Amino acid sequence: MKTKVLINRKTLLAMIPLSERTIYNLEQRGDFPRRIALTTRNVAWDLAEVEAWIEARKASSKQSIPSDFILWLATGEQPPLINV
Repeated sequence: MKTKVLINRKTLLAMIPLSERTIYNLEQRGDFPRRIALTTRNVAWDLAEVEAWIEARKASSKQSIPSDFILWLATGEQPPLINV
C-alpha cells in the first residue's frame, strides 16, 4: 500500500493562488480534489491529487493557446493582425 502525503490548508494555499472560497466552490462542483476531514476543525488534501489537478490545468491551458502565439511571445515579435 502506497503512503499518501497530506497537505494542510496553509500548504495548499501556497501551491494554489486562489482564495479559500474559490477552492471550496471548485470542490463543491467536483472540479478540485476534495478535502479530507482529519478532525472536526482540521482538514487536509491529498498532495498527489492536488498535483494531478495542477498538471491537468497546465495541459488544458496549453491546448487553448495557439503554438504560433507562444512562438511570437518567445521571439518578441508582434503577431499578425487578423482582419475580421
